[in-house]
Amino acid sequence: MADLSKKYCVYCLADVTSLRLRCTECQDIELCTDCFSAGAEIGNHRRWHGYQLVDGGRFTLWGPEAEGGWTSREEQLLLDAIEQFGFGNWEDMAAHVGASRTPTEVMEHYVTMYIHGNLGKACIPDSIPNRVTDHTCPTGGPLSPSLTTPLPPLDLTVADQQQLGYMPLRDDYEIEYDQDAETLISGLSVNYDDDDVEVELKEAYVDMYVRKLKERQRRKNIARDYNLVPAFLGKDKKDKDKPAKRKISKEEKELRLKLRPLYQFMSNKEIEDFFENMHKERMLRAKIRELQRYRRNGITKMEESAEYEAARHKREKRKENKNTASSKRGREDGKESEFAAIENLAGFELLSDREKVLCSSLNLSPTRYLTVKTIIIKDHLQKRQGIPSKSRLPSYLDKVLKKRILNFLTESGWISRDAS
Repeated sequence: MADLSKKYCVYCLADVTSLRLRCTECQDIELCTDCFSAGAEIGNHRRWHGYQLVDGGRFTLWGPEAEGGWTSREEQLLLDAIEQFGFGNWEDMAAHVGASRTPTEVMEHYVTMYIHGNLGKACIPDSIPNRVTDHTCPTGGPLSPSLTTPLPPLDLTVADQQQLGYMPLRDDYEIEYDQDAETLISGLSVNYDDDDVEVELKEAYVDMYVRKLKERQRRKNIARDYNLVPAFLGKDKKDKDKPAKRKISKEEKELRLKLRPLYQFMSNKEIEDFFENMHKERMLRAKIRELQRYRRNGITKMEESAEYEAARHKREKRKENKNTASSKRGREDGKESEFAAIENLAGFELLSDREKVLCSSLNLSPTRYLTVKTIIIKDHLQKRQGIPSKSRLPSYLDKVLKKRILNFLTESGWISRDAS
């Protein structure tokens, strides 16, 4: 007599008590895994009908010889947990699977069966196609070594570290740039019921925080690159063996000013090397032009160039002396011709050099100037003695001429400023 507690496949009559597949459209149709895989059909049942997995809790997905004896129900819970909590969160995954599994067992089973097992070998390729390769870094190294390799801590004494609030093991400061940047993400939490707008808003907060971190690190790099920390502490030691810096020309200063926006993309050493190489290029071009000039003048040896330069220096000096003498004679001739309009008039010999220039610029004859000068000085002396006097200036003297002559007499010391 058949055991009523057992279940049998309706097609092959095999024992399916531990695991069977039940048709959701036909009544009392339960198949074993072999018949279901072969697409067995019986009565009104067809292979494309929906089905339901009925597990008694004792079926093992990897077979009875698999380590740990994980049932299919535990395997399903494990896959749900890895999707919900993410890879590496083994404690929450173990709690989701059940109290009978520890975090270590969950980790070992998942890594062994789903990554290094046959399923992992079939799903995870050995080599990832179309992978970007960085040929500028060592083989197997990071894509950007400058971003992942930590810088060595600053060489500071304990007192200096306390003064700056510097933590050498973390390469951080107690008070960083934009100290409240962490408040953007400190209250964020990811919930599975968040809609698209909330997710995008939280991603925007994270992006803002990452930008602040990049700016904070950029300022640290600048302070380290330009040696600002020792300069702030007054301990910027100058290397005595280091050669003195060359004098920067005006053109180079203007070029440095124009290229200043590009400094943020280069280090201090790269910038100095760039301008130093440009200076060397200019020097080489000047030297090439000089050698070409020697060649045009028939000089083929460096010993001959010294004699050529000495002779050229003498020629230029003689030419300069000749030009100086000719310009001096020109100035004397110009000075004589400057007073040609008044030198033949009466009273010219009584004028000083400055008065001659004044009369020549005002187009005023020496006698008229001397008359105006005498009247102005006489009126000034009477005013100083308290004698009332009435100005008797000639009619040909307008306001402009009077003002020019008064200013000249005041500057020359003939009259005081209050009188003018």
